[in-house]
Amino acid sequence: MIEKEENMRTADTVFLNGEVIAVDADDNIEEALAVAGDKILAVGTDEEIRGFVGDSTRVVDLDGRTLLPGIIDAHMHLLVYGTNRLGVDCKQPHVETLEDIFDELRKKCEATKPGEWVRASGFNNTTIAEGRYPTREELDAVSTEHPILLVRTCGHISAANSLALEQAGVDRDTKDPEGGRIGRDENGEPNGLLVEAAHMSAFETASFTEAEYREALRIASKDLLAAGITSIHDAGGYGPHNLRTMKQAVADGDVRLRVYAIVCSLNDSEKTVGKAIEAGMVTGLGDERFRIGPAKVFTDGSSSGPTVATREPYTSDPGDHGILYYDQGRLDAILGEAHDLGFQITAHAQGDRAVEMMVNCIEASLKRTPRDDHRHRIEHSGITPPDLLERIRDLGIIPIPNPAFVHEFGDGYLRDYGERVNNMFPARDFLDAGVMAAGGSDSPVTDYDPLLGIHCAVNRRSSSGAEVGANQRVGLLEAIRMFTYNGAYASFEEDIKGSLEPGKLADLALLSEPILSTPPEKIKDIRVDETFVGGEEAFSRHAARA
Repeated sequence: MIEKEENMRTADTVFLNGEVIAVDADDNIEEALAVAGDKILAVGTDEEIRGFVGDSTRVVDLDGRTLLPGIIDAHMHLLVYGTNRLGVDCKQPHVETLEDIFDELRKKCEATKPGEWVRASGFNNTTIAEGRYPTREELDAVSTEHPILLVRTCGHISAANSLALEQAGVDRDTKDPEGGRIGRDENGEPNGLLVEAAHMSAFETASFTEAEYREALRIASKDLLAAGITSIHDAGGYGPHNLRTMKQAVADGDVRLRVYAIVCSLNDSEKTVGKAIEAGMVTGLGDERFRIGPAKVFTDGSSSGPTVATREPYTSDPGDHGILYYDQGRLDAILGEAHDLGFQITAHAQGDRAVEMMVNCIEASLKRTPRDDHRHRIEHSGITPPDLLERIRDLGIIPIPNPAFVHEFGDGYLRDYGERVNNMFPARDFLDAGVMAAGGSDSPVTDYDPLLGIHCAVNRRSSSGAEVGANQRVGLLEAIRMFTYNGAYASFEEDIKGSLEPGKLADLALLSEPILSTPPEKIKDIRVDETFVGGEEAFSRHAARA
């Protein structure tokens, strides 16, 4: 109940007649909300909130629609998503065959100066008609004047033409890098396939100009705001300058999202963490617009590749356990030093073998240098069986699962991991154990749409309709919390955002429908009508259509 005061402050904006999901400690569902400046002024009934309306107050009739806290994507790659939008998108509906991709690449080559890179993203060898990667020779037939890099949707594997291989320094005599593999034909010549560390190195070679980076960030910010996302945890991009470029874009207003910047690069993450340590950087530096997050490295590969490091062989290939980037000692040394110096630490860990290594690393770090409320994380925490779940709970680790992976890659998970899908991205187990799991999309690996992520957490079905670990389904309010409050908690910011409570930042997502009465199988069809960052309108579907 809101106490009436004679000098009650007038709101700048009030939202009335809706389904206001507070995501507070009691999971309250209210009718209305008032905003003053960049903060939430009050939440309550229509009658209570009308008391904050003045002559200049903007009144928004929700008409039964849902108002949520601004969505927090706790794991995505902002700059990589944006630069992907500058190239060929292999996820376009009409792209069904390799020849379709070659046609798109030819068009891009025609519009690109000879010698400049031509890139494609979103390729999936398991869904393309031919069921394979293109060869170096096939990509050479597209162009020998442009280096071409075709990146798999997971972001861990690519196919390259001869000029791209040459510029990446890959030839017959090049040895496989640690944690990676160069594909070769029967004569030992590189066939264009680059896996894990080999791909990451080539990916960094195919660099962009500063102008391209800034345009990519403008595009990415606009797209994510239109999806109701107001904060992201950026999980790393193109080398150390990724942080500098993002910070400047936020300062200049090109990026209106709030950024929690994980210290990591896709290629040689160990080096990036080392440079951050040398520079005196530490988690928490910054402000509510741009803040330094954890130190991160990659430990294994892609869940859909599949190249994750598993305890037992893949169901689809009894001879394959995946790829590891480090042994336990090296992982402990890299992230242990970061922990000792005050960093929150995290790692990309998908397979149960890699998850176990990261749990071991955190346990050893805390034993050596105890720290209360460390909030160390595991990005993805893909295959997490009960023994690892218990240790994650006991150590206070925050896993960052990716529910939307089940939609796009679930059929492949069933093939590659069999019964282990029941322990993949185990949201139900995490929440039942009291583990603070925060949801992330890992875009551009899969769709950034948070309504799809919430939908998948609730339904656990692949795009074909197959159940993928149905035992890990969560309730709707639990799924919403994973993408709001839990994300704020994972960045030490739950006191300022993540729920609709007085005094918190007025980051809001107004949905097109009342989500609580939407059938579970229709959640992904809901759209965002308006997005507010700090009380200011950052996106309006009506304005976008005008």
